[in-house]
Amino acid sequence: MEAILDFIGTHKEVFYFVILSIFVGVEVIGKVPTVLHTPLMSGANAIHGVVIVGAIIVMLDTEMSNIPSLALGFLAVVLGTLNVVGGFVVTDRMLEMFKKKK
Repeated sequence: MEAILDFIGTHKEVFYFVILSIFVGVEVIGKVPTVLHTPLMSGANAIHGVVIVGAIIVMLDTEMSNIPSLALGFLAVVLGTLNVVGGFVVTDRMLEMFKKKK
């Protein structure tokens, strides 16, 4: 328990930053009209490419004997890829709605 409190004490700026970003994110998304939520979220899903690259970089620096870290990194790559592909699929479907019918 003391190790956890020491970790929080030395990294309190990171916790402040995360809490502040949560509040800012909720405020920004709360001001978006309902009509724009779907295009905004499908575009935001494409940003998860950063998660994929980050997970790959972390996996490259992880030792081969550290199975839990590798499994978590693999899961992050798979879920990030699904999110990116899903975001593009939703965006493509929305754009199809605006094309003229033949």
